[in-house]
Amino acid sequence: MDGVTNQQHEQQQHGIGKNEAVVPLHRSTDLMLVLNTPKGAHVRDVVLTLAVLLCGSHTGRGVFAARDLPAYTILDVCPVLPLAPGEEAYTQHTSLHYYVYKWPTETAEGKKIMTQAVVFGLGSMFNHRRDQNVVWERDTERLVITYRTARDIKEGEELCISYGDRLNFEDVDAPREVEGDGSDMLNRIQLDL
Repeated sequence: MDGVTNQQHEQQQHGIGKNEAVVPLHRSTDLMLVLNTPKGAHVRDVVLTLAVLLCGSHTGRGVFAARDLPAYTILDVCPVLPLAPGEEAYTQHTSLHYYVYKWPTETAEGKKIMTQAVVFGLGSMFNHRRDQNVVWERDTERLVITYRTARDIKEGEELCISYGDRLNFEDVDAPREVEGDGSDMLNRIQLDL
């Protein structure tokens, strides 16, 4: 194309000028959204790519690898819709509350604050795991989040991000605290001498 990049060619094809913002979106075709999965599920022998499967009577959803994925693979680039300061109150008592991300923004006076953002694409479908295998990066200027594999991923493995430490549900992956100093547990150990 005589020195014209694919992005420039796309811009010309769609009548977009050089000064207009263009955000290329990307989604790996090697992902599956699986519905009704138990925590820690592993999908085996799946030949579908980006398929929706119905299985069992469990609740929940998860994003799974449809094939082996190398570390640092871009999984999805998701547009976000930041909520205006104060609008987060509207999501608090709805199911949307569990799917929004914290999003940094500035007030009209230039003060930096945190609000919420609705993430489109697969971004709101990744489940939580402390030992995450997916990392994400906010781009506050282009209003997108990019998700990448943090390590090599095996086919059928669930792709998870960490929601951090302030969760609004019980973290089944969290280490359990032992009450007391643990001596009562040691006293119950029977030694065979």
